[in-house]
Parts: sequence; C-alpha cells; structure tokens
Amino acid sequence: MTDDTEPQPEGEPTSSLSRRGLLGLAGAGLATVGLGGLGGYAVAGGRAAGSASTAAPAGRTYAFTGAHQAGIVTPAQDRLHFAAFDVTTTSRTALETLLRRWTYAADRMVRGLPAGDLGPSSGPYDAPPDDTGEADGLPPSGLTITFGFGPSLFVDADGRDRFGLADRRPALLKDLPHFPGDTLDPARTGGDLCIQACADDPQVAVHAVRNLSRLAFGTAAIRWSQLGYGRTSSTSTAQTTPRNLFGFKDGTANIMAEDTAELDTHVWVSPDDDPAASWLAGGSYLVARRIRMTIETWDRAPLREQETLVGRTKGSGAPLSGGEEHTDPDFTMTGRGGAPLIDPASHVAMAHPRNNGGVRMLRRGYNYTDGSDGLGRLDAGLFFIAFVRDPATQYVPMQTAMARGDLLSEYLRHTGSGLFAVPPGVPDGARLSPTDGAFVGEQLFA
Repeated sequence: MTDDTEPQPEGEPTSSLSRRGLLGLAGAGLATVGLGGLGGYAVAGGRAAGSASTAAPAGRTYAFTGAHQAGIVTPAQDRLHFAAFDVTTTSRTALETLLRRWTYAADRMVRGLPAGDLGPSSGPYDAPPDDTGEADGLPPSGLTITFGFGPSLFVDADGRDRFGLADRRPALLKDLPHFPGDTLDPARTGGDLCIQACADDPQVAVHAVRNLSRLAFGTAAIRWSQLGYGRTSSTSTAQTTPRNLFGFKDGTANIMAEDTAELDTHVWVSPDDDPAASWLAGGSYLVARRIRMTIETWDRAPLREQETLVGRTKGSGAPLSGGEEHTDPDFTMTGRGGAPLIDPASHVAMAHPRNNGGVRMLRRGYNYTDGSDGLGRLDAGLFFIAFVRDPATQYVPMQTAMARGDLLSEYLRHTGSGLFAVPPGVPDGARLSPTDGAFVGEQLFA
C-alpha cells in the first residue's frame, strides 16, 4: 500500500542524503571521528536542507533527538524490526554505557550514517568493523529507533533491585495480566529493554537492530524479536488506511500525529502522573502483542460472517451502520427484526472508545509472516504495538473485554507479550558521544 506521508509535528523529516553520500562527507571532514554533538548539527542542517515535499521517500530522515522519541507519532513506515533484550550485566555503569553507545549509534543510523565513526570498511584491519555494512549505499529510508525499559530492568523475578532503580519504577510498569485465551510463548514475552526500529526498507531496519545488538555484546542479549511488514494502522491524516491480513482496513480510528490534544490526553505521560517516576514525563508506555491469525479458517468464512465479526464492510471499510470509512459508527441503528446493524460483540464495537470509557490508544502495528507451521498453516498475523499514557486504564480493560467478548477472537491467538516504559527523547542540541554524551533514559539514572 502506498505511503504518502507528509510532515508532522514530531520527528520532522529532514534530509535526503544517501549513506554513501554521507560517508563521502565524512571523508571530506564534515563528520569527524569521535566528534560529539553531531545530532544537533544534523537536525539543524537537515531541517534547513530539505522537507518531505522535496525529499524522495527513501531519502527521508527523522531526527533522533526531540521532546519525544521518534517512532511514536512519526508517520508509520512500512517495515519493522522489534527486539527485546535481557541485560546480562550486574553493573549499573555498564548499563549506562550501553545506553550511551546505543544513543550515539542510533542518532547516526537514522541520519543514514554507519553505526560507528569508522564505518564498515575502514578502521584497524585486525579489528571488527564498527558497522556491519549491509546498509552501506542504502538511503536512510525514514528510519526511526525507539527505546523502552521493561519492568524486569528494575526488579528481577525474585524481587531484587538489580541496578538501584527499584524506587524509580513507574507504578504502572508491570507485566501485563494473563488475558482470557492467551497462549503466550515465554520465548516471545517480556524483556529488560526493547528497541523498535521502523523504516521503509527492511534491510535498513534490520541493520539498525543488528548493530545495536552487536554493541550490546557482553552487556545485553536479544531475548526475542519480530520482523513486520505492511503497517496496519495510520499515524498521520496524510496516510491512507492500510489493510491487515484478514483483508480489512485497520487503524481508521487511530490517534493521529496531528491530534495533539488527544496525544496529551492518551499517549504522553504527564509529570503529575507518577511523582516517583517523573523521569518518564514526556514519554509513554509501549504495549507489544504478537497475535497469530488463523488465516486458513478465516479464508473459508463467508463474506457476510467476516463483515459481521469486524463490524465494517470489507470493501470500503465503512461501518455496517452506513456511510464511508471515516463515518462514526452508529451502534443504535437497527435493521431487519430490530437487530443492530453492527453486532455489539463485533470487533469495531468492542474496540470503540464509546464502549471503553472514552479511552484511545495510538496503534502502530505491523503484519508478520514467519513461514508455516508443521501442519502447513501460515504462522502469520498482527504484531500489535500501541502507545498509551496509562496501560492499566487504557489497554488492560479493553483487552480483557475483547478477549472475553470480541467475536473476532475466535480467529486470533495471542502468542507474545510485553510492556515497556518509553522515556522521553534526548533533547535537541544535546552533545552525543559514545563515552560521555547524553543518552536516552538519562533522567532515570540521574
């Protein structure tokens, strides 16, 4: 599906230089080995140099720094590589060093630069390159990298304070409850840290996580990961509504980047939300759920049944009460025999804010296909990601109700899960350095 994104308030598109071109600049001395503060240069220079209206889509870049992390309200790209990590060190200093190195590398990669100053084909001949090289020559492709902290980073399963952070754990940051029908795989659940890398080129997204994982060697290791394609929601009014693997339009009623008041109400954590965790102000909570769809069974269901379960038409995406895609559903409208045109247990009815106390979420999910299982069935579905201000009042009650009553649940199985606190962004202009620069989540360690 075509992504016709335009500029938006956060994560403004900046430039269109290719990685090869930026390497050339580096060789000309405009990017210096070990130079701090490159993030500020890139943001200022990039914003002056180009905009989404002139940059080719593959050349778009989104600043890593800013009040909020990019990758939340940034127009959803087409590809995802999500990874959850276990921290393997007991050293708080080593953990801070890792976050500092990740921040520095992430800021470089979103600008189309190699992860390290030397790049994939230079540096000491008898040492590993500081970039793996598979993205060399590829444009930035709108890469965004978003970091989060899981509840187990603060306190382990035995209740031990791992890094002296227990008293700063947000009260809302706890493992999600077991929902009815969950068939969670422990190997796809939880994690101390998470990285969401989104781009319009899958190789760029994979390159980002691969290099961040490489930098984590000896400090953190990937616990589980998920590749995604074909965004399943829109995060900007300039984007068209995509379709999920059931063939239906998804994300029509999502919170958009332009809905700043709704973002403040439903997505961004306020300083007053949790005084003990004031470091999270300006951040959010990331809910991740791997939802397998029973594709083959769905494909044998009649169109009437499919539309009844969803509550929308398959063609236009309009609610069954009439209108067009963005028409507000009328749950009171009845048809033959006085039956409601939209089944109260349909997916759209169960998920609608009017039936969930008015709460909304910013969804940012992706389709996934991991081949087939041993029975020849597609291992495919939705990798659901949502950003919320309060998971306890937004996601948990909605998912509990949907797990119990959503007609569509018959075709869904939740197999992976995670909740992460997403700190605010690294301030614009902050000096970045792999050894002593600012880093994402620094407020937590202050």
